[in-house]
Parts: sequence; structure tokens; C-alpha cells
Amino acid sequence: MPRGYTLFELLAVLALIAILASMSYPGFAALLLDSRRGAAVTTALHAVHAARQFAAVHGQSMRLCGTRNSRDCSGEVDWSPGLLVIGENGNVQRNLPLATATHGPTLHSNRPAIQFEPGTSFASPATITICDRRGSEAARAVIVSRSGRPRVSDRDAGNRALKC
Repeated sequence: MPRGYTLFELLAVLALIAILASMSYPGFAALLLDSRRGAAVTTALHAVHAARQFAAVHGQSMRLCGTRNSRDCSGEVDWSPGLLVIGENGNVQRNLPLATATHGPTLHSNRPAIQFEPGTSFASPATITICDRRGSEAARAVIVSRSGRPRVSDRDAGNRALKC
């Protein structure tokens, strides 16, 4: 008696695998987008904490800004290429490039730079909005208070829906 599978049995198994894969794809795609957004939020939070800490430790003003070349602030509100913590003397303290794939999240700030002052714990209040292809419904914001403390929200500082 020969052992093995018939062509019909193999095609039935392949069809079942294809059906299961097509049903699970949307869930995996959303999981991937959530993961990329979470990584961008964590990077933005880290940058705020680093700028605040460097201002306190070094006793000088620090700026958190977007950068395109990893050396200078871009002066733009699109921070998607990367984040930079830079001192008032121009020394780069921390460069945080963002791994933005073709469908990766975008980061936009409501100001070109966030200033952190030493000693007083004063910071420029700001909102960094993280968006992906899902739009405003899935957006997150890192809101920096006057004391320099960040928080994550799905609403802006005025408790309005985020706009991407």
C-alpha cells in the first residue's frame, strides 16, 4: 500500500492555509502599525527626558528639535527624519534617528524647537504628534508641560482630537 498525499489533499491544505492567512493579515498589519507608532512615541519620550536631564546636569539650556543631518536643528516642524538634543553652545548631546519605513509614522511638532532651561525646570510647552497611515483616529501625542514633563495622550493639550 503506497504512502503519501494526493494532489487533491495538498491543494485542499494549501487553500485552507491561504484562507487563514488572508483572514489574519489585517490583524497583523494593525499590530505592525501599532508597534511602529509605539517605537516613535518611546523615542520622542526618551528625547524629552534626555533634553531635560542634560539641561539639569550640564547647567545650560538645551533644545530638542527635528534634524535632517544629525548635526543641526532643521528649523522645521516636521521631525520625522530624526530628533536632536543640542546645547546652547552647539554641542550635540544626543542624536535620535527615527527608523521610518515607507509606511512608518510621522512626527510633527507645534514648534520648531523645545527649549529646556537649567535649574528652573522650565520648558517650552509643546505637542509632538505621531501619525501613521491610519490617520487621526490612531494618532498619539507627546505633550510637554511647562515643567518639562512629558505625557502621552490620544488628544491634544486642549483635549481636542489630534489632527494628522
